[in-house]
Amino acid sequence: MKLPDKYAWLNEEGAPAMLAEALKHYGTMEHPGKGSNPDITQWAKEVGVSGWYTDDDIPWCGLFVGICALRAKYPFSANKLLAAKEWANYGVKADTPKLWDILVFQRPGGGHVGFYIGENTNAYLVYGGNQSNAVGFAWIAKDRCIAARRPAYKYGVPGNVRKIILTETGELSKNEA
Repeated sequence: MKLPDKYAWLNEEGAPAMLAEALKHYGTMEHPGKGSNPDITQWAKEVGVSGWYTDDDIPWCGLFVGICALRAKYPFSANKLLAAKEWANYGVKADTPKLWDILVFQRPGGGHVGFYIGENTNAYLVYGGNQSNAVGFAWIAKDRCIAARRPAYKYGVPGNVRKIILTETGELSKNEA
């Protein structure tokens, strides 16, 4: 599915491999009540968690980041990737979140993980899985962020990894599960 026009600029950013993979999946949705989306359950098989991850009703934000990391050859331990907060230990610490960084959030009942796209005064725009049961964009309050991580890039940090200030706003996500 094509990115919304207001985010089409991401296609021109020359994203690192992990994010280029992530952008391919925009719009992938759960199939609640109709059986799991076969794409999502295939991701679980590919990353090696299909024994634990059997249905897309199980939170899958970490699975989404995990499949993107694996396909970009930046894997994360399969026994940790489903727990969103475990991504707080991935790669290297990012003191200031920047484009393409991995952000980890606190939420009722657990955590959430996704990719930094930009920010305004109060929130980060996050691209990730299991946001309104789909791969997409969500505004998440900055005070919920518990970690910002950057992959240990193999060839140095890409030149376009930078802070993005957005003038737009949106309704804040309250619970990404």
